Amino acid sequence: MAVLMQLARILIRENSQNHVVELREVDGDRVLPIVIGLYEAAAIERRLMGQQLMRPLTHELLDSVLQELGARIEKVVISDLRHEDLHQGTYYARLVLRQGDRLVDVDSRPSDAIALSCSHDVPIYAEEHVLAAAQPMADLDPPPPEEPPTPGSSPDAGTEDTAGEAASPEQ
Repeated sequence: MAVLMQLARILIRENSQNHVVELREVDGDRVLPIVIGLYEAAAIERRLMGQQLMRPLTHELLDSVLQELGARIEKVVISDLRHEDLHQGTYYARLVLRQGDRLVDVDSRPSDAIALSCSHDVPIYAEEHVLAAAQPMADLDPPPPEEPPTPGSSPDAGTEDTAGEAASPEQ
């Protein structure tokens, strides 16, 4: 069964090549953090902000192709998570397209599917087994390294809760 999700936030980390797109369950508390690359994070952010480009990049090109073929994105489904070990896995997604009375199911990286959904008000779903499989991975993520306190400050100063920010890389 697919669970309706919403794009909650994009975490772009300046000193990392891995960035996180976070989906949250609409009618629940579960979070699905997906690690993506910088270019994918920038594409999602750009499309969310409605920024226009002089020339089309990949997602704009695909939008044009779909339009010319008379197809539209009906929904995005985060369809699978295949574990490589306890801390890593690869997410898979599907774009469900409608072309007239025909539905077409297309394999996609989650970041591309999310980027395409951003400018079309397309619902994003995650399969129940993906959410269940992702939760233990999120629980096993190590805490961020602590910085030594500066003289005169409390040990808790300057720390923040980053639970749920780490996730498995997608390919």
